[in-house]
Amino acid sequence: MKPLHALLLFAITAPLLADERDARKGIVFCSYNIRNYVGSDQASTESRTKPKPEKEIEALVKVIREIDPDIIGVCEMGSPAMFEDFKARLEKAGLGYKDSEYVQADDADRHLALVSRFPIVRRDSVTKARFTLNGTLQPVRRGFLDVTVQVLPGYQLRCVGVHLKSKLPAPEGEALLRRHEAAKLREHLDAILVATPATNLLCYGDFNDTRNQPIFSEITGVRGTPGNMTDLRPSDLHGDRWTHYWPEADTYTRIDYLFASPGLTPEVRRDSAKVYRSDFWAAASDHRPVYVTIDPVERRR
Repeated sequence: MKPLHALLLFAITAPLLADERDARKGIVFCSYNIRNYVGSDQASTESRTKPKPEKEIEALVKVIREIDPDIIGVCEMGSPAMFEDFKARLEKAGLGYKDSEYVQADDADRHLALVSRFPIVRRDSVTKARFTLNGTLQPVRRGFLDVTVQVLPGYQLRCVGVHLKSKLPAPEGEALLRRHEAAKLREHLDAILVATPATNLLCYGDFNDTRNQPIFSEITGVRGTPGNMTDLRPSDLHGDRWTHYWPEADTYTRIDYLFASPGLTPEVRRDSAKVYRSDFWAAASDHRPVYVTIDPVERRR
C-alpha cells in the first residue's frame, strides 16, 4: 500500500479525469505542431519522415502533461497507427481523452488530428479541398479538421484546425500556394459563420506565415462582419510571442495562431492565451504550443 503522503501528492499533481472536471470553471484548448510524429511504417530516405525519436516523444508528452488541455489539436501527426500510439501514451501519462478526429487528406505523411475530453457530436472535416492555380487544380494538402464538441448540455465549441503549406520551395511558389489555401479556409469559415453567426468557433493551427503577410488578413476577414476572426495573440510568461524556431535561418517567428469568432470572443478568458515556455520545449518539437482558456456560457434551449 502506498504511504498516505504519496497518495495525497498523486491526487494533487495528477490531471483530473474527464468526469471529474467542471467545464463551467473553464476549458483549456491547445494547438501544437508536434513535428513529424511518424513511425517506422512511414520511414523513408527523406529526413523529414524519419521515425520520431523516443526522447522527442517523451518530451512531447511531458509538454502536453504540463499544459493539461481539455482539447488538443495537433499538426504533423503520422499514420493512423501512430495516432493510436499518441493517444495510448497520453492515456498512460494520465491524460485520457474520450473522443478524437483524424484527417486523411492529400499529404500521405503528415495529418491533422485532435483529441478531446468531451464528446464530438458533429464531424465536418474537409479532405478534398481544391483550388485552381495557373490553370491546374491544386489540393489543400492537409485539408481542414472541423469538429463540434459538446462541452456542456447547452454549449458547443466548433474547432477548425489547419496546417498551411510549409516554407519549403515548390514549383508553383510556396507563398502563393499558402495564400490560396488560406482563401479556401476563409470560404470554409464564411460558410459556417454566415449561416450561424453565433457559433463558438475557434480556428487554430500552423499557418506557416507571419501576421504581416496577406494570409493573415485573408483569415481574419473584415472587422465587424459575422466572419471576422480575432487573433488571440498568445504570449509566454516573458511576453514573447514566437512559436517556431527555424535553425537554418536562425529565426524565431510566430506562425501558430488561435483565432476566435465573434460568438466565442466574449467567452475567452482575459489574458489566458499563452505560448508554452520551458527549458525543454525544443526537445519535443521545433514549435511551441499555444493554448487558451474558454469560459463556456450555456445557451437556453
